Amino acid sequence: MPPLNLGDQQPKIPLNADHAWRITADRAGETVLFFDFDGTLAPVADDPTKVQPAPKVLAAIEALAPVVRRIAIVSARPVEFLREHFDGLSGVDLYGLYGLEHSHSGGETVTEPAALPFVPTMSELADRARAELPAQALVEYKRLSVALHWRTAPQLADTVEQWGRAQAERLGLRVQIGRMVLEVKPPVDRDKGMVIDELVQDAGGAWYFGDDVSDIKAFAALRARAAADADFMGVCVAVANPETGAEVAEAADLTIDSPAALGDFLTEATHHLT
Repeated sequence: MPPLNLGDQQPKIPLNADHAWRITADRAGETVLFFDFDGTLAPVADDPTKVQPAPKVLAAIEALAPVVRRIAIVSARPVEFLREHFDGLSGVDLYGLYGLEHSHSGGETVTEPAALPFVPTMSELADRARAELPAQALVEYKRLSVALHWRTAPQLADTVEQWGRAQAERLGLRVQIGRMVLEVKPPVDRDKGMVIDELVQDAGGAWYFGDDVSDIKAFAALRARAAADADFMGVCVAVANPETGAEVAEAADLTIDSPAALGDFLTEATHHLT
């Protein structure tokens, strides 16, 4: 089998996952595993507060954490939410709100200082959204951002998106579009790509698993690192979905069918790395 060429700017599809894991095994102690949460480690649900990791995911992460250099969950969720699901696992770092918050291996939550002044603004925006948007729209307040969901009322997509963009412009904030959600957040330069770029500078390799358009920036960070260092191996993995899956899959090296299938995939990976 020819060697994998994962340093090119263009992805190689399909990628032989078993071969990639065997290469990773030789440098496991220098490899970082990155995961998005919603739609990747956990299936998307109508009520975002009720989401739980897919079967086998937590056990696989617990088995892989002592073997690799680090495991990091990089999510739009607040760290506090992520901690509820991963706090019992050692060696797992949490990056919430696209990197505006982080916590290392169960330590205290550190907030990006430039974002802190926007906490009152976000609280007021959440109250205004609940008062002005149709009741079927779900308003998720995250302290440093406000997510406006229309998953249970897809006919409200234009209404919610127009309202969110107008409020962001009025308040000098930014918007992030996701899977049937618009998120309003502070005008602070922080995203998943920046988080990954910082964390892989001294790593020997990394895998990133994601399902949404915000994860494409993380893929790009791995590709940039590989382009700068021929010895670095970066693997971009898309978790399929019917909403943004095609765009994300086109940017990935490998596609997995669902969060449940990812649980199986990671369980199999433990046989290569442990």
